[in-house]
Amino acid sequence: MKNMLNFAEHSAEELEQILSTALDMKKHPERYADALRGKKLYMLFEKTSTRTFLSFATGITELGGTYYNQLWRDSNFVLGEPVSEIKYVCRNVDLIMARLVKNETVELFGRNVTVPFINGCDSSYHPCQILADMLTVIEKFGTLDINFMYVGAKNNVFNSLVEFFAKMKKGTLYGLTPLTNNTACGADFYEAAKQTGFYKELDTDMSAEEVNEYAKKMQVIYTDTWVDMEFFNDESYRAQRDETLARMMPYQVSDDMLRGSDALVFHDMPIHAGFEISQSVLDKHMETILDQAENRRHAEKAVMYHLLKA
Repeated sequence: MKNMLNFAEHSAEELEQILSTALDMKKHPERYADALRGKKLYMLFEKTSTRTFLSFATGITELGGTYYNQLWRDSNFVLGEPVSEIKYVCRNVDLIMARLVKNETVELFGRNVTVPFINGCDSSYHPCQILADMLTVIEKFGTLDINFMYVGAKNNVFNSLVEFFAKMKKGTLYGLTPLTNNTACGADFYEAAKQTGFYKELDTDMSAEEVNEYAKKMQVIYTDTWVDMEFFNDESYRAQRDETLARMMPYQVSDDMLRGSDALVFHDMPIHAGFEISQSVLDKHMETILDQAENRRHAEKAVMYHLLKA
Protein backbone atom coordinates (compact mmCIF):
# COMPACT_ATOMS: atom_id res chain seq x y z
CA MET A 1 0.00 0.00 0.00
CA LYS A 2 1.24 3.46 -0.91
CA ASN A 3 0.27 6.90 0.32
CA MET A 4 0.80 10.31 -1.25
CA LEU A 5 2.23 12.49 1.49
CA ASN A 6 4.58 14.06 -1.06
CA PHE A 7 6.41 12.51 -4.03
CA ALA A 8 8.96 10.52 -2.00
CA GLU A 9 7.18 7.16 -2.28
CA HIS A 10 6.64 7.47 -6.03
CA SER A 11 9.14 6.96 -8.83
CA ALA A 12 9.34 9.24 -11.84
CA GLU A 13 7.74 6.47 -13.88
CA GLU A 14 4.82 6.20 -11.45
CA LEU A 15 4.24 9.94 -11.54
CA GLU A 16 4.30 9.88 -15.34
CA GLN A 17 1.71 7.09 -15.26
CA ILE A 18 -0.53 9.11 -12.95
CA LEU A 19 -0.32 12.07 -15.33
CA SER A 20 -1.01 9.85 -18.33
CA THR A 21 -4.06 8.39 -16.59
CA ALA A 22 -5.26 11.86 -15.64
CA LEU A 23 -5.05 12.99 -19.24
CA ASP A 24 -6.97 9.92 -20.41
CA MET A 25 -9.59 10.41 -17.68
CA LYS A 26 -10.11 13.98 -18.82
CA LYS A 27 -10.43 13.00 -22.48
CA HIS A 28 -12.48 9.84 -21.94
CA PRO A 29 -14.38 10.07 -18.63
CA GLU A 30 -16.81 7.36 -19.70
CA ARG A 31 -14.01 4.76 -19.56
CA TYR A 32 -13.64 5.33 -15.81
CA ALA A 33 -17.24 5.92 -14.71
CA ASP A 34 -17.27 2.70 -12.66
CA ALA A 35 -13.54 2.48 -11.90
CA LEU A 36 -14.00 3.07 -8.14
CA ARG A 37 -17.59 1.96 -7.76
CA GLY A 38 -18.31 1.08 -4.13
CA LYS A 39 -15.17 2.80 -2.84
CA LYS A 40 -15.52 5.27 0.03
CA LEU A 41 -13.41 8.41 0.48
CA TYR A 42 -13.15 10.18 3.86
CA MET A 43 -12.17 13.85 3.60
CA LEU A 44 -10.93 15.72 6.67
CA PHE A 45 -10.38 19.49 6.62
CA GLU A 46 -8.39 21.41 9.20
CA LYS A 47 -7.69 24.18 6.65
CA THR A 48 -10.19 26.13 4.60
CA SER A 49 -10.83 24.82 1.11
CA THR A 50 -12.63 25.39 -2.16
CA ARG A 51 -10.67 23.51 -4.83
CA THR A 52 -9.54 20.58 -2.68
CA PHE A 53 -13.04 19.83 -1.43
CA LEU A 54 -14.80 20.28 -4.76
CA SER A 55 -12.21 18.46 -6.87
CA PHE A 56 -12.03 15.40 -4.61
CA ALA A 57 -15.80 15.27 -4.05
CA THR A 58 -16.65 15.51 -7.74
CA GLY A 59 -13.69 13.33 -8.65
CA ILE A 60 -14.61 10.31 -6.52
CA THR A 61 -18.24 10.68 -7.63
CA GLU A 62 -17.24 10.67 -11.30
CA LEU A 63 -15.36 7.42 -10.67
CA GLY A 64 -18.43 5.80 -9.13
CA GLY A 65 -17.44 6.15 -5.49
CA THR A 66 -18.80 7.96 -2.44
CA TYR A 67 -17.30 10.62 -0.18
CA TYR A 68 -17.78 11.66 3.44
CA ASN A 69 -16.72 15.14 4.50
CA GLN A 70 -15.72 16.25 8.01
CA LEU A 71 -14.25 19.43 9.46
CA TRP A 72 -11.39 18.89 11.89
CA ARG A 73 -13.09 21.10 14.49
CA ASP A 74 -16.21 18.91 14.37
CA SER A 75 -14.28 15.67 14.77
CA ASN A 76 -12.81 13.92 17.79
CA PHE A 77 -9.32 14.54 16.42
CA VAL A 78 -9.47 17.77 18.43
CA LEU A 79 -10.08 15.96 21.73
CA GLY A 80 -7.09 13.77 22.35
CA GLU A 81 -5.08 10.78 21.18
CA PRO A 82 -5.23 10.79 17.36
CA VAL A 83 -3.83 7.37 16.41
CA SER A 84 -6.88 5.46 17.56
CA GLU A 85 -9.07 7.93 15.65
CA ILE A 86 -7.01 7.35 12.50
CA LYS A 87 -7.30 3.59 12.83
CA TYR A 88 -11.04 3.82 13.45
CA VAL A 89 -11.59 5.89 10.31
CA CYS A 90 -9.62 3.32 8.31
CA ARG A 91 -12.05 0.59 9.41
CA ASN A 92 -14.87 2.39 7.59
CA VAL A 93 -13.46 3.70 4.33
CA ASP A 94 -11.14 2.76 1.47
CA LEU A 95 -9.22 6.01 1.15
CA ILE A 96 -8.48 9.12 3.22
CA MET A 97 -7.66 12.64 2.04
CA ALA A 98 -6.82 15.26 4.66
CA ARG A 99 -6.03 18.95 4.30
CA LEU A 100 -4.07 19.77 7.44
CA VAL A 101 -2.14 22.65 8.91
CA LYS A 102 1.06 20.88 9.99
CA ASN A 103 3.28 18.52 8.06
CA GLU A 104 3.83 16.64 11.33
CA THR A 105 0.14 15.70 11.40
CA VAL A 106 0.31 14.44 7.83
CA GLU A 107 3.33 12.31 8.76
CA LEU A 108 1.39 10.94 11.75
CA PHE A 109 -1.42 9.85 9.44
CA GLY A 110 1.08 8.33 7.04
CA ARG A 111 2.61 6.18 9.76
CA ASN A 112 -0.71 4.90 11.09
CA VAL A 113 -3.22 4.51 8.25
CA THR A 114 -4.22 1.07 6.98
CA VAL A 115 -5.81 2.47 3.81
CA PRO A 116 -4.14 4.80 1.28
CA PHE A 117 -3.77 8.37 2.50
CA ILE A 118 -3.51 11.52 0.36
CA ASN A 119 -2.03 14.79 1.60
CA GLY A 120 -4.50 17.43 0.41
CA CYS A 121 -2.12 20.19 1.54
CA ASP A 122 0.00 20.86 4.60
CA SER A 123 2.58 23.40 5.72
CA SER A 124 5.34 21.77 3.67
CA TYR A 125 3.86 20.06 0.59
CA HIS A 126 0.98 20.27 -1.87
CA PRO A 127 1.51 17.29 -4.20
CA CYS A 128 -1.96 17.20 -5.78
CA GLN A 129 -1.67 20.84 -6.82
CA ILE A 130 1.61 20.19 -8.61
CA LEU A 131 0.22 17.13 -10.42
CA ALA A 132 -2.61 19.36 -11.67
CA ASP A 133 -0.06 21.97 -12.71
CA MET A 134 2.01 19.42 -14.61
CA LEU A 135 -1.08 18.03 -16.30
CA THR A 136 -1.72 21.61 -17.48
CA VAL A 137 1.87 21.90 -18.73
CA ILE A 138 1.47 18.70 -20.76
CA GLU A 139 -1.79 19.96 -22.25
CA LYS A 140 -0.29 23.33 -23.18
CA PHE A 141 3.16 22.25 -24.39
CA GLY A 142 3.00 18.49 -25.02
CA THR A 143 6.01 17.91 -22.75
CA LEU A 144 7.38 18.53 -19.27
CA ASP A 145 10.69 19.65 -20.77
CA ILE A 146 10.17 23.40 -20.38
CA ASN A 147 11.65 26.40 -18.57
CA PHE A 148 9.47 27.12 -15.54
CA MET A 149 9.98 30.02 -13.14
CA TYR A 150 8.36 30.34 -9.72
CA VAL A 151 8.26 33.85 -8.22
CA GLY A 152 7.23 34.19 -4.59
CA ALA A 153 7.71 32.61 -1.19
CA LYS A 154 9.28 29.24 -0.48
CA ASN A 155 6.10 27.47 0.65
CA ASN A 156 4.29 24.16 0.29
CA VAL A 157 3.53 24.66 -3.42
CA PHE A 158 7.11 25.63 -4.17
CA ASN A 159 8.50 22.70 -2.19
CA SER A 160 6.41 20.25 -4.19
CA LEU A 161 7.54 21.89 -7.44
CA VAL A 162 11.17 21.50 -6.35
CA GLU A 163 10.57 17.87 -5.43
CA PHE A 164 8.79 17.16 -8.73
CA PHE A 165 11.42 18.66 -11.04
CA ALA A 166 14.28 17.03 -9.13
CA LYS A 167 12.58 13.64 -9.35
CA MET A 168 11.37 13.81 -12.96
CA LYS A 169 14.63 15.21 -14.35
CA LYS A 170 12.76 16.97 -17.14
CA GLY A 171 12.60 20.70 -17.71
CA THR A 172 14.17 23.25 -15.37
CA LEU A 173 12.61 25.00 -12.39
CA TYR A 174 13.95 28.47 -11.62
CA GLY A 175 13.12 29.77 -8.15
CA LEU A 176 13.02 33.49 -7.37
CA THR A 177 12.14 33.27 -3.69
CA PRO A 178 13.05 36.20 -1.40
CA LEU A 179 10.80 34.91 1.39
CA THR A 180 10.72 31.55 3.18
CA ASN A 181 7.51 30.56 4.93
CA ASN A 182 7.43 28.20 7.90
CA THR A 183 7.87 24.75 6.34
CA ALA A 184 9.57 21.56 7.47
CA CYS A 185 11.96 21.57 4.49
CA GLY A 186 15.42 22.74 5.49
CA ALA A 187 18.36 23.97 3.41
CA ASP A 188 19.44 20.40 2.63
CA PHE A 189 16.17 19.82 0.74
CA TYR A 190 16.92 22.64 -1.71
CA GLU A 191 20.63 21.84 -1.95
CA ALA A 192 19.90 18.24 -2.90
CA ALA A 193 17.50 19.43 -5.59
CA LYS A 194 20.10 21.85 -6.96
CA GLN A 195 22.56 18.98 -7.32
CA THR A 196 20.26 17.29 -9.83
CA GLY A 197 20.63 20.27 -12.19
CA PHE A 198 16.87 20.56 -12.67
CA TYR A 199 16.34 23.24 -10.02
CA LYS A 200 18.15 26.56 -10.12
CA GLU A 201 17.82 29.17 -7.38
CA LEU A 202 17.97 32.74 -8.68
CA ASP A 203 19.64 35.67 -6.95
CA THR A 204 16.91 37.71 -5.27
CA ASP A 205 19.10 40.83 -5.50
CA MET A 206 18.98 40.87 -9.29
CA SER A 207 17.55 43.94 -10.96
CA ALA A 208 14.07 44.17 -12.44
CA GLU A 209 15.71 44.19 -15.88
CA GLU A 210 17.47 40.91 -15.12
CA VAL A 211 14.20 39.35 -13.91
CA ASN A 212 12.59 40.46 -17.15
CA GLU A 213 15.37 38.78 -19.17
CA TYR A 214 14.69 35.52 -17.35
CA ALA A 215 10.96 35.91 -17.95
CA LYS A 216 11.61 36.11 -21.69
CA LYS A 217 13.19 32.64 -21.60
CA MET A 218 10.31 30.96 -19.73
CA GLN A 219 7.34 28.97 -20.96
CA VAL A 220 5.62 29.23 -17.55
CA ILE A 221 5.84 31.78 -14.75
CA TYR A 222 4.14 30.68 -11.54
CA THR A 223 3.19 32.67 -8.48
CA ASP A 224 1.29 32.02 -5.27
CA THR A 225 0.03 34.05 -2.34
CA TRP A 226 2.82 35.45 -0.18
CA VAL A 227 0.80 35.15 3.02
CA ASP A 228 -0.64 31.81 4.14
CA MET A 229 -4.33 32.12 3.32
CA GLU A 230 -5.57 31.36 6.83
CA PHE A 231 -3.70 34.47 8.03
CA PHE A 232 -4.54 36.89 5.23
CA ASN A 233 -7.64 38.31 6.93
CA ASP A 234 -6.46 37.71 10.50
CA GLU A 235 -6.20 41.09 12.26
CA SER A 236 -3.70 39.73 14.79
CA TYR A 237 -1.39 38.95 11.86
CA ARG A 238 -1.75 42.43 10.29
CA ALA A 239 1.72 43.79 11.15
CA GLN A 240 3.56 40.73 9.84
CA ARG A 241 1.30 40.58 6.79
CA ASP A 242 1.94 44.23 5.95
CA GLU A 243 5.69 43.76 6.40
CA THR A 244 5.62 40.75 4.09
CA LEU A 245 3.58 42.54 1.43
CA ALA A 246 5.93 45.54 1.46
CA ARG A 247 8.97 43.29 1.08
CA MET A 248 7.45 41.26 -1.74
CA MET A 249 5.80 43.94 -3.91
CA PRO A 250 8.92 44.30 -6.11
CA TYR A 251 8.40 40.65 -7.07
CA GLN A 252 4.80 41.04 -8.22
CA VAL A 253 4.11 39.23 -11.50
CA SER A 254 3.24 42.31 -13.51
CA ASP A 255 3.21 43.64 -17.05
CA ASP A 256 6.68 45.07 -16.47
CA MET A 257 8.07 41.72 -15.36
CA LEU A 258 6.50 40.01 -18.37
CA ARG A 259 7.46 42.63 -20.96
CA GLY A 260 8.45 40.76 -24.15
CA SER A 261 7.69 37.35 -22.60
CA ASP A 262 5.36 34.77 -24.15
CA ALA A 263 5.14 32.79 -20.90
CA LEU A 264 1.86 31.47 -19.57
CA VAL A 265 1.16 32.59 -16.02
CA PHE A 266 0.09 29.98 -13.46
CA HIS A 267 -1.45 30.59 -10.02
CA ASP A 268 -2.81 27.86 -7.74
CA MET A 269 -5.54 30.10 -6.19
CA PRO A 270 -6.94 31.70 -4.11
CA ILE A 271 -5.64 34.88 -5.74
CA HIS A 272 -4.87 38.22 -4.13
CA ALA A 273 -4.93 40.49 -7.18
CA GLY A 274 -2.79 43.58 -6.73
CA PHE A 275 -0.32 41.71 -4.55
CA GLU A 276 1.49 38.65 -5.96
CA ILE A 277 -0.10 39.24 -9.39
CA SER A 278 -1.34 42.42 -11.01
CA GLN A 279 -4.96 42.67 -12.10
CA SER A 280 -3.98 43.17 -15.73
CA VAL A 281 -1.85 40.00 -15.80
CA LEU A 282 -4.59 38.09 -14.04
CA ASP A 283 -7.12 39.22 -16.62
CA LYS A 284 -4.88 38.03 -19.47
CA HIS A 285 -4.15 34.62 -17.96
CA MET A 286 -7.34 33.79 -16.06
CA GLU A 287 -8.36 31.02 -18.47
CA THR A 288 -5.01 29.28 -18.00
CA ILE A 289 -5.34 29.60 -14.22
CA LEU A 290 -8.83 28.10 -14.39
CA ASP A 291 -7.47 25.25 -16.53
CA GLN A 292 -5.01 24.57 -13.71
CA ALA A 293 -7.80 24.64 -11.15
CA GLU A 294 -10.04 22.31 -13.15
CA ASN A 295 -7.14 19.91 -13.58
CA ARG A 296 -7.06 19.38 -9.83
CA ARG A 297 -10.08 17.11 -10.34
CA HIS A 298 -8.53 15.05 -13.09
CA ALA A 299 -5.14 14.71 -11.41
CA GLU A 300 -6.73 13.67 -8.12
CA LYS A 301 -8.96 11.14 -9.84
CA ALA A 302 -5.80 9.56 -11.25
CA VAL A 303 -4.10 9.60 -7.83
CA MET A 304 -7.09 7.88 -6.17
CA TYR A 305 -7.29 5.36 -9.00
CA HIS A 306 -3.61 4.43 -8.79
CA LEU A 307 -3.50 4.23 -5.01
CA LEU A 308 -6.52 1.92 -4.92
CA LYS A 309 -5.62 -0.16 -7.98
CA ALA A 310 -1.92 -0.57 -7.18
